[in-house]
Amino acid sequence: MKVFALAKSVSISPRKVSPVASLVRGRTVADALVILSHTPRNAALPVIKTIKSAQANADHNHNMKPDTLKIVEITVTPGPRSKRFRPVSRGMAHPYQKRTSHIRVVVDGEMRAPKKVSTAKVVSKETK
Repeated sequence: MKVFALAKSVSISPRKVSPVASLVRGRTVADALVILSHTPRNAALPVIKTIKSAQANADHNHNMKPDTLKIVEITVTPGPRSKRFRPVSRGMAHPYQKRTSHIRVVVDGEMRAPKKVSTAKVVSKETK
């Protein structure tokens, strides 16, 4: 079963996040976190957070083993742009855009064995 996490409107350009995401595409989650923690790029932090979020989703929501998770898909798409102006000489203004990114991480791994529910009866104190 595939589990995903999505980080929307991360305030880093997709052009800067994409090479960092391609470093860990197809690797295990543990390997990816080690690689990204030693990557000297500012874009590594939001990718780490998204991978950890996908790992937590798989562990808590879908009952998967966290040590068997593998990154199946990691995509970076452009998000909304904020249009701004920079003042320049002679009273003019030059427009520029602040770009954002959407980071989507899909992980897959083994399911944990279901927990066994005890069928022992509970004796209350009132019945004694």
